[in-house]
Amino acid sequence: MIDPMHSLAFSIHANPGIYALLLGSGVSRSARIPTGLEITIDLVRKLADLTNQSCGSDPYRWYCKQYGKEPDYCELLDALAKTPAERMQLLRHYIEPNEEERNEGFKVPTEAHRAIAKLVMKGYIRVIITTNFDRLIETALADVGIVPTVISTPDQIRGAMPLIHTKCCVFKVHGDYLDTRIRNTPTELSAYPTEFAQFLDRIFDEFGLIVCGWSADWDIALRSAIERSVSRRFSHYWAVKDEPTDTAKRLINHRQAQVIQITDSDSFFSELERLIEALEQYSKPHPLSTSAAVESLKRYIADPKYRIRLADLINAELDRVIEVISGNSFSIQDDFKLNKETPTKLVRTYEGACETMIAMAAVGGFWIEDWHHEIWQQALVKLAVQSAKTAYNHWIIPTATLLFYSLGLGAVKAGERGLIFLGKLFGTPIYFDYQQIILAVEKLPPYCLSASGNHFANLLISTKINNPTPFNDWIHDLLESKFRFLFPNKETFSYIFDKYEILISLSYSYHVKRKGKSDWIPRGRYGYISKHNIRQHIINEIRNSLEMQGDISPYVKSGIFGNTARECIEELDLLVKKVSKWEMI
Repeated sequence: MIDPMHSLAFSIHANPGIYALLLGSGVSRSARIPTGLEITIDLVRKLADLTNQSCGSDPYRWYCKQYGKEPDYCELLDALAKTPAERMQLLRHYIEPNEEERNEGFKVPTEAHRAIAKLVMKGYIRVIITTNFDRLIETALADVGIVPTVISTPDQIRGAMPLIHTKCCVFKVHGDYLDTRIRNTPTELSAYPTEFAQFLDRIFDEFGLIVCGWSADWDIALRSAIERSVSRRFSHYWAVKDEPTDTAKRLINHRQAQVIQITDSDSFFSELERLIEALEQYSKPHPLSTSAAVESLKRYIADPKYRIRLADLINAELDRVIEVISGNSFSIQDDFKLNKETPTKLVRTYEGACETMIAMAAVGGFWIEDWHHEIWQQALVKLAVQSAKTAYNHWIIPTATLLFYSLGLGAVKAGERGLIFLGKLFGTPIYFDYQQIILAVEKLPPYCLSASGNHFANLLISTKINNPTPFNDWIHDLLESKFRFLFPNKETFSYIFDKYEILISLSYSYHVKRKGKSDWIPRGRYGYISKHNIRQHIINEIRNSLEMQGDISPYVKSGIFGNTARECIEELDLLVKKVSKWEMI
C-alpha cells in the first residue's frame, strides 16, 4: 500500500492550488494559544471573582446555573471591559505573547504555520479554513511576503475576490480575536450566517480538503457543511493524532477521506512541505547536469579557439528546452480549464525545463566578450524563429525572453563591455513581420508579451490579479536565485534588474521612434511608486555619465538608445515624462 502521506504529497504537487486546508485548534496548540471555549471559561472565572463568588471546578456549569443560559462571549467581554479599547487589551493577553512568552517561543507561529506559509508561497495551497481566531497563520504568511485575503465576517465575503483570483484566502469561520463577534458557544456553533454556509459549500465543492487539528465534535455548522457536500472530484485527507472521534469517523466515511496518522501538526506539515520540495527536484534538470553545462561554458568562453564548441553547447541546450516545452505537457487545448486549474503547475514545470539555459546565460552575460556576441544573438534568434514555426508557441517565446533577461542582467553587471553587448542584443533582428524587421527589444520585453495576449503571460496574470507587471515580477523572482554568484543580496540584484528594464524602455523608445511608430514604451518593475527614489538614482547615474563623458560615454558607444550624448539625454528626458504618467502603485 502507498503511504497516504506520499499520496497526499504527489496529489498536491501534481495539482497545485486545488486543495484547501481545514485547521482546528490542534494546529495552534503547540503555540500555547487557548481555544475560544477556554477563553470564555476563563472570562467566567474573572466574572465570578468580580461578584465575590466561587465558580468551583466547573465554571461553565456555574454560569448556566447562575444566569440561566450558556456563557456568551460578547456579554462576558461587555461585563469585564466596557470600551472597545479595554476589550482589545483584555483579549491581547490571551493571544499575543509577552516578552517572556516570545523568548520561550509561545504564541508565535509554529512549525506547522511556517510550513503552510511556504506551501502558499509556492502556489500549492490557496484556501485555508480555520476555526482558530488567532493570527498565527497570517503572521507566518506575512513573513514570506504573502498578504492573504482574510474573511471573518459575512460582509467580507460579499466584497471578496473570487477564490480563483486570490493568492491566498484565510477563512476564519469562528471570527477574529479582535472582533467581539467570535463564535464559541454551542448555540453559536450550530448555525452560520447564510453567506458563510454558501461560501463553505463552494469551497467543499470546488476544492479537495486536508483536515488537521479538528475533532469535528463541537462545530455543528461546519460539520453540516461537509455533510452537504457530495462532490468527489478531488480527494480528502484527514490527519489524526489519536483515534478519530465517532463524529469525525462519520465525516471521513462520508467524504471517503484517507486517514493519515500523525504525531502532531508541526511534524505533519513540515514533512509534507519537505516531500513536496523533494518532488520539485524531479521537475528540474539534475544539479550535476546544470553544473557540468556551466563549467563547460566557462571553459569554452575563455578562448576563441573553442568558438565552435561554445556554439554547439548552447545550441544543444536550446534544442533540449524546445523539445521539452513543445511536448504534450505544454499543449494548450482548453484555455479556460488551463487558466483555472493548472497554471502554477505548468509554470513550475516550465521553470525546471529552463533552469540550465538560465544558468548558462547568466554566466555568459557577465563574462561577455566581443567574439561571444554573435553566438548569443543567434541563440536568441533561434528561439524567436522557432516560436514562429510552431504556430506562435506560447511557451517558446517566453523562453526567448528569459534568455534575453539572463544575458542582459549579467551584461549590466559586467559594466562597459556589457553595455556594448546590450546594444547588439537589443538591436538583434529576430524575424520579419509585414515586411518590417522586428528587433529583440521590440518583441521580447515581458510587457510586450502581456500586451499582445500571450498565453504564458496570461497564466501569470491569472495568479496575480491587479498586478500591472506580473510577467516582470515572475522573471525577477525566478532569476534572483540564479544570480547569487554575482550579487551579495536581493536588494543589489533588484537594483540591477531595474536598471536593465530602464535600458530596455529607453532602447525600445529609440528604435520604434526611428521607425515612425508610437511613443508607447513597455513598463517595468521600476515604475512602482515605491521605487521612485531608486529609479531616480539610476536615471541620474546614466545622465551623469552622458553629461560628463559626452559622446565617449559607454551609453553612447553602445548605441542602446542613441548615437550622441544629446540624443541619449533627449531619450532619457522623454522616459522621465512617460513614467510620471503611469507610475504604478
